[in-house]
Amino acid sequence: MKRMLWCLAPLVAIVASVLAQQPPVLDRELFFGDPEIIGAQISPDGQYIAFIKPWNKTRNIWVKKADEPFEKAKLITADTKRPIPGYFWSRDGKFILFVQDQGGDENYNVFAVNPADPPAAGSEAPPARNITDAKAVRAQIQLVPRSDPDTIYVGLNDRDKAWHDLYKIKISTGERTLVSKNTDRIVGSVFDNKDQLRLAVRSADNGDTEILRADPDGFKKIYTCNVFEECTPIKFHKDNKRVYMETNKGDDVNFTRLVLLDPETGNTELVESDPDNRVDFGGAVISELNDELIATVYNDDKQRFYWKDKKYEADYNFLKKQLGDKQIGFGSHTKDEQLWLISASSDREPGETFLFDRKTRKLTQQYRIREKLPREHLASMQPVRYPS
Repeated sequence: MKRMLWCLAPLVAIVASVLAQQPPVLDRELFFGDPEIIGAQISPDGQYIAFIKPWNKTRNIWVKKADEPFEKAKLITADTKRPIPGYFWSRDGKFILFVQDQGGDENYNVFAVNPADPPAAGSEAPPARNITDAKAVRAQIQLVPRSDPDTIYVGLNDRDKAWHDLYKIKISTGERTLVSKNTDRIVGSVFDNKDQLRLAVRSADNGDTEILRADPDGFKKIYTCNVFEECTPIKFHKDNKRVYMETNKGDDVNFTRLVLLDPETGNTELVESDPDNRVDFGGAVISELNDELIATVYNDDKQRFYWKDKKYEADYNFLKKQLGDKQIGFGSHTKDEQLWLISASSDREPGETFLFDRKTRKLTQQYRIREKLPREHLASMQPVRYPS
């Protein structure tokens, strides 16, 4: 019996040691509760930063001056029934636009609020105007034009619940003008660099996707991919003639890739596919100043950037040196593209947001997502690959 006890004693000691080294069990609220601050966006002039933060236990929009602490932020929306699902600044920075539904019906309307306005009567936030003002209708924002900052183009299924007609809406007044009735099964509109409607995407009866050219006398089909393929226009090239498109059309194509589509001929030209031949095309970073392609992105085990602009590449390398082996994301930016909100995340860092000044190389932390989550107790992760 004594010998058995002596044998058990080391085992008990080992188990106790292992248990002592285990990280604590973390409250799931730390992982799944509402983050304190998320979704920051800088105003076009760089003077203000908007963000999402709970108010009365509901996610709402707040605004602060760029150089002020978050504690001094002003409440912009005061919704207590539904969290704000998304928002953005108008091109001139005069308004914040957001979408909201009623009771979870997913019939989103577009609202505009002037951050400079005083609180509405009986509220802590400025008045918000419903600029789509349509019941039982789901609004789809199609374009925020550079040429007219007081305008947005929105799709509304107010005439036919199955399809969205295209409207032009004046933000400051809510004035709405019908641009085109959707009688062609259109699911998306593509505008060029001068904010002219040039292409449309149609869902065919058999499930195919069709790219249509907008001619004065109607739409003309120029490109098709079947239900097992993808063909998605992204943005017009700087020449304003061809359009960047992501597609995997073709029997010998495994991954989506970036091509240029000529709307006049329907011909495509390969721009780039994954240099490592491992993943689909992940995205394009394109300047809003000159419509130049800045970088291409691929989401592999870790995100990969392929830089086309040497200045942005130098910025990225600087950020990598400052932030280490974190995944860097480029968020909103000022109109002149000199100030950027940068995110940095990793397996043990849910996310940090910084304000980056490209000219001075100043990097200023704004906030950390889930600040109360103890990073030191999170486990590191390694990618695992195996043949399927």
